[in-house]
Amino acid sequence: MQDFVWKLILTVILLAFAISMVLPFLWMISTSLKKPIEVFAYPIQWIPHTFQWDNYKEVWSGPRSFWIYYWNSIKVTGLTVIGTVMVSSAAAYGFSRIRFKGRDTVFMIFLATMMVPDQVTLIPRFILFNYLGIYNTHLSLIIPGIFTAFGTFLMRQFYMTVPNELSEAARMEGANHFRIWLKILVPLSKPTLVSLVILSFTWNWNEFVNPLVFLNKKELFTVPLGLTNFIDEAGTEYSLMMTAAVSSILPVIVLFLACQRWFIEGVVSSGVKG
Repeated sequence: MQDFVWKLILTVILLAFAISMVLPFLWMISTSLKKPIEVFAYPIQWIPHTFQWDNYKEVWSGPRSFWIYYWNSIKVTGLTVIGTVMVSSAAAYGFSRIRFKGRDTVFMIFLATMMVPDQVTLIPRFILFNYLGIYNTHLSLIIPGIFTAFGTFLMRQFYMTVPNELSEAARMEGANHFRIWLKILVPLSKPTLVSLVILSFTWNWNEFVNPLVFLNKKELFTVPLGLTNFIDEAGTEYSLMMTAAVSSILPVIVLFLACQRWFIEGVVSSGVKG
């Protein structure tokens, strides 16, 4: 009986936390479908009297169209995620399956780069990208985003759980390292790859600082910069601001809901063995 009471109390507390997290999102959706005069009505009208679908029409097809920002974010995020998955997976194979002198030391040094704040490298990257001629292009966002120590660490943790006997058997059949990685380890690591895709997509889709520093043309802006620009232009039209905000987070929510089963499985399996 005592265990039941404690579980009930814990469930109520977690439910309260969950509701507190969801309420701002629900208010944002509700506000995006309201008239401007209804936004600050008291008490709060969670369900608008009349759904203003024209708010979405104005955001997506009006003079401040969101399409260009969405396309830029899809291009930058998509290419970065693809590159991250390929590079991190291949590097993780090298650090977990190929024995060479100083392998663990090199991996620890590589992993230590996670402790370097991104802001520290902004000025050197700015100078380098300007010298290479890729400043104010999407390449200045894609290339640095591909190389991530966390992605390599995540994939290596999973590869360490795969028995070496599988690789040895394939090597005895004449398979080289590339074939072992592509045909054996990559198919087995689907949950972890999905986890990496979701995390990488979320980070790059919501990235604000790097686009702010390396892009200055509005036609190149990604969704976070576009949202800020839209809010500045919309002024006090809070219903349109919330409409743009809802539009900006929908891809992340849809991706997570579609892949949450593999995401949880991948996170659990990657932490089984160090």
